[in-house]
Amino acid sequence: MKKVTEKIKLLFRDPELKRKTIFTLFIFLAFRIFAFLPVPAIDLPRLRVLFSQNQFLSLLDIFSGGTLINFSVMALGLNPYINASIVIQLLTVVFPQLEALTKEGEYGRHKINQYTRFLTVPLTFIQAVGIFVLLRNQKIIGVLSPLEFFSFILTMVAGTFILVWFGELISEFGLGNGVSLLIFAGIVGRIPVVFGRTISVVNQELVFNIIIFIFLAILVIAAIVFINEAVRKIPVFYAKRIRGNRMYQAANNYLPLKLNQAGVIPIIFAVSFVLFPQLLGNFLVYSKNVAISKFASFLAHAFSPSGFTYNFFYFILVIAFTYFYTVVVFNPQKIAEEIQKNGGFIPGIRPGMATKQYLEKILYRITSVGAIFLGCIAILPAIISKITGINGLVIGGTGILIVVSVILETFKMVEAQLVMRSYDHFVR
Repeated sequence: MKKVTEKIKLLFRDPELKRKTIFTLFIFLAFRIFAFLPVPAIDLPRLRVLFSQNQFLSLLDIFSGGTLINFSVMALGLNPYINASIVIQLLTVVFPQLEALTKEGEYGRHKINQYTRFLTVPLTFIQAVGIFVLLRNQKIIGVLSPLEFFSFILTMVAGTFILVWFGELISEFGLGNGVSLLIFAGIVGRIPVVFGRTISVVNQELVFNIIIFIFLAILVIAAIVFINEAVRKIPVFYAKRIRGNRMYQAANNYLPLKLNQAGVIPIIFAVSFVLFPQLLGNFLVYSKNVAISKFASFLAHAFSPSGFTYNFFYFILVIAFTYFYTVVVFNPQKIAEEIQKNGGFIPGIRPGMATKQYLEKILYRITSVGAIFLGCIAILPAIISKITGINGLVIGGTGILIVVSVILETFKMVEAQLVMRSYDHFVR
């Protein structure tokens, strides 16, 4: 705790980091202000009643940071942008041109971000129309003229792109990854509300279960920190090298492979996918076609956040996205080539193809552990609900994982900046 306090003090002493921190907090403030700017023509009391009766919508509201229950101009949140990012990353595996762009440094990242924003536009329109139909069926929004309907959809689209812009501003001028920090801010902003709602409905028999829940929450936070910080160190030896007129001494180093290479990304991706069936079910449940209406009712019931089907697919999707994202981020072939190029080798493993195969074997083993851990964290709310009988606190392990991971990554970035500033003083 003392080290954390010292780092926070150093953070505000450094002018550059102080500026970034203040800018990030300013964007958070703007985000929270927008979260309370409702869209006209919405019956907010009826909307809140609907959210209190629907666990699915409550879960969506947590990840939107409260913008959905207030139906603010940012009601759709970052979901369309996240879905577009998933599609673009999947397409990089299919199309060599996109894969080549990912290897072109700053220019490649700029083009990929541009394509992601282009794809976000139609996805936002589709989700805005879906939300409108859902609210119209629930009689939360009245009959709108064509101009009012068009204005409603444009407001939703504009709100999402303002939020995307906020995220990019934080990434460029603030602390850490903007999208992750905005999701973090939204979850943290809703924790007191959700916790208070849960406490208000808990009776005396469940007090002991609340104590169990708090104990489990502390245990989960400790486990998340341990898994996020766990590293498999692969030793790498470098032989003596002669370059020009200089001879470089032999050196020993290690290659750090994180147990959770993908971080929190698989959880965010899986949430976007697993919520879609129930959203589709709620959209089609009022169809005049009896067969479609029955199928929609089945989807809405089967993919309830507390149901087996929802949690089973959620678990599988988290594991699948963990493997996928790890393969995208970590390239054993490239690492093996770099080690060989610099005259290095892993003890007992021949350079080249053998090194690549060894790295792949280690990577898949540790990724399996990380993927199963993330999957268990994802379905933790359903497990705890069965054990304790508490159904109101839907934030669960997913929200805790995002919050803890973002805090750890932000502190690491700040620490790296502080170390760099220390070296700058020595150079001067």
